[in-house]
Amino acid sequence: MASLTHIEPATRYSEAVVHGNTVYLAGQVADDTSVGIEEQTKQTLAAIDRVLALAGTDKSYLLQATIYLRDMSDYAAMNSVWDAWIAPHKPPGRACVQALMARPEFRVEVLAIAAIPSK
Repeated sequence: MASLTHIEPATRYSEAVVHGNTVYLAGQVADDTSVGIEEQTKQTLAAIDRVLALAGTDKSYLLQATIYLRDMSDYAAMNSVWDAWIAPHKPPGRACVQALMARPEFRVEVLAIAAIPSK
């Protein structure tokens, strides 16, 4: 049985959990919620980059992403930032849904799963 490695564990969740060669990220959100959807998306994707690096991988190994938007009217603006960020020719499987957020000031949250390359 493969072991589990918890990255930045807290009381209720870890920022990520590694099982075998797969890393499962907790939902990532922006640090500054006073900004618009584009900046919140940039901050959220930067958080994903940071946690993936801690796990020994990067966005080119993303397997799946689930994007939660507070309002689907933000879809195009979020996608413009996503499209500039995602590894060219290596997009993950993806879903995007409207959701009630844990805090109303969050406009976007992303849950991701990635492979960890063999060393």
